[in-house]
Order: sequence, then C-alpha cells, then structure tokens
Amino acid sequence: MTSAPDSVDPSISVNVATTAPERIWHELSVEVDAEAVEAVSELLARYGYNEGIAIDEPYVQDGDGDHLEIALDRPFVVRTYVADSDFQPAKIDAIRAALWHLGQMRAVSDLTVTAIQEEDWANAWKEHFRAHRISDRVVITPPWQKYNATPGDIVVELDPGMAFGTGLHPSTRLSMQGVEQVVKPGDRVFDVGTGSGILAIAAIKLGAAHADAVDVESVAVRATTENAKRNSVSPAIDVRLGTAGEGEPFVGEYDVVLANIIARILIELARPLVGATRAGGKLVLAGIIESREAEVATAFEALGASVVTRRQMDDWVSLVLERRVVLDS
Repeated sequence: MTSAPDSVDPSISVNVATTAPERIWHELSVEVDAEAVEAVSELLARYGYNEGIAIDEPYVQDGDGDHLEIALDRPFVVRTYVADSDFQPAKIDAIRAALWHLGQMRAVSDLTVTAIQEEDWANAWKEHFRAHRISDRVVITPPWQKYNATPGDIVVELDPGMAFGTGLHPSTRLSMQGVEQVVKPGDRVFDVGTGSGILAIAAIKLGAAHADAVDVESVAVRATTENAKRNSVSPAIDVRLGTAGEGEPFVGEYDVVLANIIARILIELARPLVGATRAGGKLVLAGIIESREAEVATAFEALGASVVTRRQMDDWVSLVLERRVVLDS
C-alpha cells in the first residue's frame, strides 16, 4: 500500500466532531485503485467529520446475488464528509495537492466535491413503502399508514427494519402466491430464511395453526419477533437463529415448508427441506433466478419432491412442490 504524503498539515484537520446539527454537508470523493485505498483513506480521514470514511468496493456477482466477489481490477471510491461550517477552500486545495502526489505512484482520480442536503436516512425510505397487494388476498401495509381492508383481505402489518422482505421484490410476491395456494387451516409451517417474517405471519393469518421460523441473521430474528407481535400472532410463531438440518433448532415434519433463498442455498438445503416436509406436504421455493431453475428442480425431484406449480416474474421463478415419496436414508 502507498502511504499518504507527509506534506499535508494536520493542524488544518477537522477530526474533532462538531455537535451542532448541520443541514448542508460536503461529500469529498476519490476514485482509486485497490493499492491506494489505504493511503487515500488515511488522507481523507484527517479532514472528514469524526474521521469517518466510507469505502465503496466494486464487486461482481451472479444475477441472484450469489458468488459476491470484490473486483480488484476496478476502481474503489473513498468518501468522507465535511460539515458546511468546517468547509474551507484551503483544506480542499491541500487535499488536491496530496492526491496529486499520490497519483504519481498509483491510480488516483481528482477530488470530487459535492454539496448535499442532510436527510433522515433511517426514515426516508418509508415514503416509498406503502400498502400493496402481493397476492389475491394478502395485503402488506406499514404501521405508519392506515389501510381500509376489503372483505376477504388478509392484512399483514410489516415493519421490515433492516431485514429483507417487504413484499416488493418479485421473489417475495411469488412466495406469497405460493403460500396462499397451499396453506390450509390447521397446517404446521416451517419458514426457512424468514427475513422480516412476512411469509410465516401470512401463513398464520391464512389459517395455519403454527409456524416455526429460522434465519441465519439475528436482525431477521428480531424483525420477525417484532412483526409477529405487531400482527398479534406471536403465540403461533416460534422464531430462532439457525437453518434447516441436523443440529438446527427445529426437527420433525411439517405440512408446508417455505424457503425464499437463493438457488445455491436451496440446492445445499434440499435434503433437510424435503426431509422436513411430510408425505403429501408442500414446499414453496423462491429466490430462484431463471437460469438456475433446472438445477433446483432436479435437486428436489431426486429426493422425491415434484413440481406441481411454477410461477415467474421478471427473471425470478418460484416453485411449489409436493413430497410424494419417503426420503431415502
């Protein structure tokens, strides 16, 4: 890694955090190659608010979000932010000069300075999350919006927090259509990769007697727990940290097994997912990019689960399968 030039005067740093709320900030950003990230980060940290640095890493991945890798042959972006009250042209000139010196050794762009308005990022996205129907009967509504239900509506009040699953993504919509198709009164449901709990909660509201839910992310477990309380279905949903298979939180067979996960994980979990489904029971699989559909179907059919319904939205596919034979040991 290249070191930052020592010629920059640290006395003009604004490392000490200001407590005064500011409405205007100045974003300082630089494109660099992988070897210059550390040096440029060190440089910008001398000027940024509370020494804060953000690094945007370039990456490549499959269409379903699998096989994420950092693309070291593409530029990284290093950013910091300066409060308007601390912004001084002399500091910008000093940064530009230091970046010029670094650029003699590594690939470093000129400094880009952008004035931006401060926003409440934690809540701004809520303006775009409104009540929406995602299947014939199920309507998802956020807790901050009133919804007047029509006869037959199944309303799920959802605050996804940081967990995936607002119903806006095609795979979630396809999953919900499958849930509505297969869940019957009194069913026991197993929701693997529950996210915000959207599918498990809807299953209970559609008449299922109980749902066990798991996720490998603790934020999802918290979101599901809170959303279950919000929808007054907590007694019927047990949510734990984990996945499907031996040594995991839940064992036994279920009437319905749900898994809205990427194709690779579905294939890896095929045996425990089929094993968790009673003979004649249904599996609802989603999160499948169209190019991986055949692999998923083959993996489950080899274990005795046959496709009975296929749905597609854009490049995403969901499969409803029925377990027709006893799983071989």
